[in-house]
Amino acid sequence: MRLLFVADPLETFKTAKDSTFAMMREAASRGHTLMACGPQDLRWQRGEPVTAFVRDITLTGDPHDWFRAEQQRPDERPQPLKDVDAVLMRKDPPFDSEYFYATHLLGQAEREGARVFNKPSALRDHPEKLAILEFPQFIGPTLVTRDEADVKRFHAEHQDIILKPLDGMGGMGIFRVGPDGLNLGSIVETLNQGGAQTIMVQRYLPEIVKGDKRVLVIAGVPVPFALARIPQGSEIRGNLAAGGKGVAQPLSPRDREIAEALGPILAARGLLLVGLDIIGDSLTEINVTSPTCFAEITEQTGFPVAKTYIDALEAALR
Repeated sequence: MRLLFVADPLETFKTAKDSTFAMMREAASRGHTLMACGPQDLRWQRGEPVTAFVRDITLTGDPHDWFRAEQQRPDERPQPLKDVDAVLMRKDPPFDSEYFYATHLLGQAEREGARVFNKPSALRDHPEKLAILEFPQFIGPTLVTRDEADVKRFHAEHQDIILKPLDGMGGMGIFRVGPDGLNLGSIVETLNQGGAQTIMVQRYLPEIVKGDKRVLVIAGVPVPFALARIPQGSEIRGNLAAGGKGVAQPLSPRDREIAEALGPILAARGLLLVGLDIIGDSLTEINVTSPTCFAEITEQTGFPVAKTYIDALEAALR
């Protein structure tokens, strides 16, 4: 198969932990051909299909100088997306206007015959913070608002709360406010930009000390191990990007209940790969853009996450 990865610049990959690299390595081991580009390399012109300026890449096996590209510059070779076997959208958040536009170009490529994973319309329909609102039976007390008074009422009720922007990743912009309400007004002003931005507020879940669990769901089926990302020191965030420690562990009965309930629904919408975030017994996020933790789970448990994903991709293409 010919696979095109739409991703962040290859030179920024940390291959020891990068899930996109794990996918590439597994695909290459099966003889599949690899191409890569960024969202900025997508283009459409009337009378022509959606095209990407790509680099044809070969993996070297070197952990640092890890790929060889046939093209020195990505603008050397235009590739119609309809002529590859699969396009894998793996660009990291933020889900900003440029990401949004990229999903529309990928949607047009689908209309021309391209196969895109995850499905572009499903990426747009499942913003990673807000997608949980569809499944209130699995989430803790949560408020989505622009209004500072709303936030203060929620704090008065729940005392210990977490505030977060809707477009962050890696734990960026997350604040905790305890019963004393210290700096609550200033934090709300910072996050909602004077009422111009919608934010999410959730009751603080003390189970975070045991980890913010990433549960991967592939083709509707949960991977049997989660990666618990455990906050370190005085940090409240378990995100690996914020210094959290990743510890793989079997799914709890509640983890499995949530994953098995959501998995088939999300898969039917074109989401081949999903990352559920669960703290204690509560679902906190549904990650669909570029779910990670392949390497950590495989290293610690031996479960072949990348193999399972490429198996599912091949099955979807048959």
